[in-house]
Amino acid sequence: MFRDLGLLVVDEEQRFGVNQKEKIKSLKTQVDVLTLSATPIPRTLYMSLSGIREMSLITTPPPTRRAIKTHLSPINSEAIRTAIRQELDRGGQVFYVVPRVDGIEETTANLREVIPGARFAIAHGQMDESELESTMLTFSNGDADILVCTTIIESGLDIPRVNTILIEDAHRFGLAQLYQLRGRVGRAGIQAHAWLFYPKQRQLSDAARQRLRAIQEFTQLGSGYQLAMRDMEIRGVGNLLGAEQSGQMDAIGFDLYMEMLEEAIREIRGQEIPQVEDTQIDLNLTAFIPADYITDLDQKMSAYRAVATAKSKSELKQIAAEWSDRYGTLPVPANQLLRVMELKQLAKKLGFSRIKPEQKQHVVLETPMEEPAWNLLAANLPDNLKTRFVYSPGKVTVRGLGVFKADQQLQNLIDAFGRMQGAIPEAAIV
Repeated sequence: MFRDLGLLVVDEEQRFGVNQKEKIKSLKTQVDVLTLSATPIPRTLYMSLSGIREMSLITTPPPTRRAIKTHLSPINSEAIRTAIRQELDRGGQVFYVVPRVDGIEETTANLREVIPGARFAIAHGQMDESELESTMLTFSNGDADILVCTTIIESGLDIPRVNTILIEDAHRFGLAQLYQLRGRVGRAGIQAHAWLFYPKQRQLSDAARQRLRAIQEFTQLGSGYQLAMRDMEIRGVGNLLGAEQSGQMDAIGFDLYMEMLEEAIREIRGQEIPQVEDTQIDLNLTAFIPADYITDLDQKMSAYRAVATAKSKSELKQIAAEWSDRYGTLPVPANQLLRVMELKQLAKKLGFSRIKPEQKQHVVLETPMEEPAWNLLAANLPDNLKTRFVYSPGKVTVRGLGVFKADQQLQNLIDAFGRMQGAIPEAAIV
């Protein structure tokens, strides 16, 4: 394992399933994650569009790169012969992609009859590793003209002399697959061609027809984002709260699902307890170290510094014990000082920036928190207190607390804040 991993990069993100992605992220949960994809799947794309993930687009193509001309046609031997012969006549090579390994030998035999004299090679994922490597080297070195293959060439392959690709039964491929396959040609600044063939007699589904039209429509370099948007329209956004990476929400309908999802996202975001630099307490309290309790000025300043830097209730208790042992029983003002600091510690953790009286009857807790965060805190209050703590943007008003004596106000707030703190999950404190 890495000792100090700070960045996780996932390339070709569309090739991973939800469970695979979650397993990758779980390896290191406290690192930045960058995912890369020319054609993100609908679920991932919508996560970016809805703000769950941040998104950046790289739309500038490499220098000299030209858009690939895309042709859509019913399959016939004359169209195949013409497309391959045009490429071979200009000294190039050809990818011929089939959807399945079954029948690849027969397809190659038929192509030999259509293009006599051409040199063929076959590549697919069921081949022995050494045999596959030898085949790819043979083709890359120019010792074969046509590579009949499966989608094994979909990514990571860069052979500049290959500038024509023919895809058989293109309706069987997903939109992202078609885009990735088309991107295997035209990588050397030469005008490239992609031929998408579908059966003559077969009735295509609406989704397949839309996919083929989309891949023919979006031919400009860097059009993967537009294609992904169209793919999302065709297949649906999937289930952001589950494992489905595409599809519609059949149970409740797409519109209602998206409304509920956006509401849940807003609520989750609003549950974050805000950070405040400090908490100002303006209650009418007598809280100080009397001059006759600690008479030495340096010792008194040291005592004040100890109180100001205390981080927890246990530290305050330790300070009280030290004072009592060294200077005698704590006077009321010194005890009040320690209790005010306890209130301040609690209030700061809960996101309250100021505590002050209002209209002689109420006490106001100023805060930048949003209402979902307050609801999270208030859930742990007893029923008789829930009605007295009233949230409004920028503050929580504690109704009726101002009529009590200052030390009672202090104790009531300490008790209430202690209950609220128990309602905060660790993930909600930021």
